[in-house]
Amino acid sequence: MKWSAVDFENSTITINHTVVQGDKQEFRLDATKNESSNSDVPLAAMIANKLKLWKAQQLQHKESQPNDYIDEGYVCTQIDGSLIKPNFVSQHFKRLLAKHKMPHIRFHDLRHSSACYLKYLGFDLKDIQAWLRHKELQTTMIYLNVDMELKRNIADTLNGKFQNFDS
Repeated sequence: MKWSAVDFENSTITINHTVVQGDKQEFRLDATKNESSNSDVPLAAMIANKLKLWKAQQLQHKESQPNDYIDEGYVCTQIDGSLIKPNFVSQHFKRLLAKHKMPHIRFHDLRHSSACYLKYLGFDLKDIQAWLRHKELQTTMIYLNVDMELKRNIADTLNGKFQNFDS
């Protein structure tokens, strides 16, 4: 993500850029996987505050190394301004899980968790589809793995509704 995609005034982020690691080189594209992925998403206040702090730190880094700082306008950078590698977050997420003795999941799997939690909070499928920026509703439905707690809640609710019919 580039800083030009962050609009603090309107509290939005424009999703319109992708960095992908190929076998031998990195690709930086002013496009996303598909057309429906290009969109503006709301910028939560707590995230905006963290981004403002990071932007100020980047400026300090740039001022402390004026001849060596690499300023390409990216948000997620090293201390010298160079872009972090596309797999950096996934690798560190894996280490974080291991450190805390948590089961291994891919970083991308957090989208599934997000979808399930939004469903649990009462959002309908179309809302969740819009939040995840899925083109097809079927894709969103794949993300909604119904866990045992939710199944138990459904069973208990049905039991309560139909217990009067038991005779």
